[in-house]
Amino acid sequence: MHNTTHMGMNRTGAKMSPVDVSRMAEAALAAPETLPEGKSFAAIRGEAITEADRVGSVPLPGTVKGVLTTGMAKLKGEKPEVLIDKLGERLAFERTGVRLYEALITKCQLAADGAFVPPLEALREIREDEARHFLLLQTTLENLGADPTAQTPCADVSAVASMGLVQTLTDPRTTVAQCLNAILMAELADHASWELLISLAEQTGHDEMAETFRAALTQEEAHLGQVKTWLREAVAREAT
Repeated sequence: MHNTTHMGMNRTGAKMSPVDVSRMAEAALAAPETLPEGKSFAAIRGEAITEADRVGSVPLPGTVKGVLTTGMAKLKGEKPEVLIDKLGERLAFERTGVRLYEALITKCQLAADGAFVPPLEALREIREDEARHFLLLQTTLENLGADPTAQTPCADVSAVASMGLVQTLTDPRTTVAQCLNAILMAELADHASWELLISLAEQTGHDEMAETFRAALTQEEAHLGQVKTWLREAVAREAT
């Protein structure tokens, strides 16, 4: 596997064929209008947003404990479904995180000689941290009487947003540096999302839960710092 950036027959730039670019621009100007008369893309999107349903719903509690917990929160004027939705989102993302690191480990094991590769043991430790975070969230949801196997709306949206990261890591053509860049995006989102979850837990009176999550946030901060360092080293290696 080539593991460095190199020059080749890339014809995607307009300057590769100025004549064809002019002809393309003329054809675009001469093309018939495809939008309905008097409509704009913004107007069409606005109509779709107005008419659309939301992305799923938070499931009703499936246990007596869940019914009691949710009912008490409702009586106090709270919306426990928001916390459950965000817990479900985090659980889904941590599961994806395990898969991302598994793909990165495979990529690193097959990297070309001379390419920068993060220490495999460190990558395995992070993968295990992500798996532990997944189990922590699973237990948290169960303690609230919620079903951790349910796909909440934010979990669904998170899975869609993560698809590009998974595709990048599992694409056999991508380099270790390119994969680290995708991992960095995941870690940045992970870090910010744990901060948000801690804030939400505190706001809803779950101080013990928030304290548990702070330990996970500390680990995520360490992951983020390591990935930044590895990415800098990988790109620097390619540039020299």
